[in-house]
Amino acid sequence: LYGRSTAAEEAVTMALSGVRVLELAGLAPAPLCGMILADFGAQVVRVDRLSQSAAASAHGDVQARGKRSLALDLKQPQGAAVLRRLCGGADVLIEPFRHGVMERLGLGPEVLLQENPRLIYARLTGFGQTGKYAKSAGHDINYMALSGVLSKLGRKNENPFPPVNLLADFAGGGVMCALGILIALFERAKSGKGQVIDASMVEGVSYLSSFLWKTQNLGLWDQPRGENLLDSGAPFYETYRTSDGKYMAVGAIEPKFYNQLIKGLGLNLDELPAQLSFSHWPEMKKKFASIFAQKTQAEWCSIFDSTDACVTPVLSFEDAASHQHNKERSSFIKNDPGEISPRPAPVLSRTPAVPSCKRDPFVGEHTEDILLEYGFTKEEIAKLRSDKTIEIKDLKASL
Repeated sequence: LYGRSTAAEEAVTMALSGVRVLELAGLAPAPLCGMILADFGAQVVRVDRLSQSAAASAHGDVQARGKRSLALDLKQPQGAAVLRRLCGGADVLIEPFRHGVMERLGLGPEVLLQENPRLIYARLTGFGQTGKYAKSAGHDINYMALSGVLSKLGRKNENPFPPVNLLADFAGGGVMCALGILIALFERAKSGKGQVIDASMVEGVSYLSSFLWKTQNLGLWDQPRGENLLDSGAPFYETYRTSDGKYMAVGAIEPKFYNQLIKGLGLNLDELPAQLSFSHWPEMKKKFASIFAQKTQAEWCSIFDSTDACVTPVLSFEDAASHQHNKERSSFIKNDPGEISPRPAPVLSRTPAVPSCKRDPFVGEHTEDILLEYGFTKEEIAKLRSDKTIEIKDLKASL
C-alpha cells in the first residue's frame, strides 16, 4: 500500500550525500527546510535546546525525519563556542531566530564565515534581515498580508483568509530557503566560497506569486476578490458538494474540457450561456451545485475519471493515501512507528530521495556521537556534560 525504501534503493548515493547541515531548532519553516535536505541525503543535525528548557518541548519538530539531535545550551559562552567549532566542519547552517539573536551570541555570519569561508549561512525569518519590520514578531498570516498575496485569497464579500500556514511558512519559507541553500552549494562548487542567505517569508511568498503579479493586466484578476477566474468566481473552477457530504473539484477552464464537464453533468451546451459570460456565472454555479448534489462522490468519479473534464474528488488525507493513483506511484510512505506521510518530491531517476523510516530523534539522543564526529574528545564531551552545556539522552535509562 505504501512505499518503503528497499535495500537496493538505500544503496543508492543520494544527491546530497556528504553535505553536513546544522539546523538550529525552531518552528515549522526551518524544520521543513532541514527535512528536505535530509530526505535527499544530507547529514542533518538538529541543534536542540536542553530538554529541561520549556522552549525545547514547545518547538515540537514533527518534520525531523532523517535528522539527529544534539542538545546544546547556546546561552552559555561554552555552548556558543561548541557551535562555532561545529560550524567549522559544516557545509550549511540553518538559523531561524529573530533578528540579532545570533550576533548577541557571538555567532553572526561575519564570525562564522571568517572561521569557515565555505559555510553557507541560511537565515530564515518572516520579514528578512533588514527593513522596518526586521525585528518584529509575526506568523504566516502576517507575512502573507505584507506580501499582498492575502488580499487575493477569499470568497466574494468575505474577509481574506489564508490557506492554513502553507504559503508563507512552508512554500515561501522552508522550500525557498532549501532552494537558496542548493543554489549556494552549486555556486560554491565553482568559487569554493560560502555565503549568507537572507530568506524572508514575505519575499518568498511574493516571489511565489509572480504569476499573479504578471497577469494583473490580462483580465485574470481585475474583478473584486472571489469574482475572478481562479479564485472561486467561475462555476467551472470551483468545488461542489455531493449527495454523501463529500466534494468534487472542478477545473474545466479550456473550452474542450468545459464541454466534457457539461456532457458529464448531463447538460446541453447549446442550451447554456457562453462559458465566459460573467453575468451568468452566479446562476451557473447554482445549476452545477444542484446537479452535483444528486450523486455521491464515488458516482461522480465513475462518470469523470476516464475523461478530460478536469473533475476530481476532494480527498481527505486518509483517502489521498489510499487512492489508486497515489498507491500506484507510492506517493505516501509509512515509517517504523506506522505514521503515514507524503514521499519526498520531486522524484529523481538516478539518485532518488530515500527517506528515513526511523522514528524521530529524542532531544539530545545523538549528542555524543555528533561531537565525536566533529572532532571533540571524550574528555571535552565529559566536561561539557558536567557543566550542563550539553545534554546526552540516555535511552537505556529511559526504557
